[in-house]
Amino acid sequence: MKIIGITGSSGTGKSTVSSIFNEKEYIEVIDADKVARELNTPNTEYSKAIKGVFGKEVFFEDGSLNRKALADKIYDNENAKKSLDSLTFKYVFDEILSRIENIDKEKIKITIIDAPLLFESGLDKKCDYIIAVIAPEEVKIDRICKRDKIDVNTAKKRLDSQQNDEYYTEKSDFVIQNDGKSNLEIQIKDILERLIKENKNKCNFIELEGK
Repeated sequence: MKIIGITGSSGTGKSTVSSIFNEKEYIEVIDADKVARELNTPNTEYSKAIKGVFGKEVFFEDGSLNRKALADKIYDNENAKKSLDSLTFKYVFDEILSRIENIDKEKIKITIIDAPLLFESGLDKKCDYIIAVIAPEEVKIDRICKRDKIDVNTAKKRLDSQQNDEYYTEKSDFVIQNDGKSNLEIQIKDILERLIKENKNKCNFIELEGK
């Protein structure tokens, strides 16, 4: 089984790309953001760790995380953001590795880790290949505004605090352009064909051809 990391800045459409990969019966997608949300339910170790660092004021009375309150805590506070990232990396990293270990490797030939902080968390070191998803800034801003219901200036500030596309492309094996015009299916098909060719005699990858 091969492990592929998918990463990129906010608004590039990583989830859309991952969903297309996930349509293949031999591919399993692990969404790091989804894993983090699942771990961050009341009384989990991850939730308790966040409360220990940021206090009970970032939680609702029912014990669920108040994401806006937490976001306000780390906004423009680099040390607070690093503290949150450190906790997230620890718990999410371990959970993702655990899920990979439990995948049916006879059925699944490719596991994809969809993680915006793939490099920062160290998850890239567990990947055989890495795909960077990129898009023009105006497209990313538009997507962020629609997705999170925020204004353009807020979306732009959010992007400015993240790495640019070159950061991801320089560290990746493949690049997918998700500008809303380029055909994602064709780009993904090309990547899979290259992977099959490179791994033709390894891990039964030849079985994937034509599927």
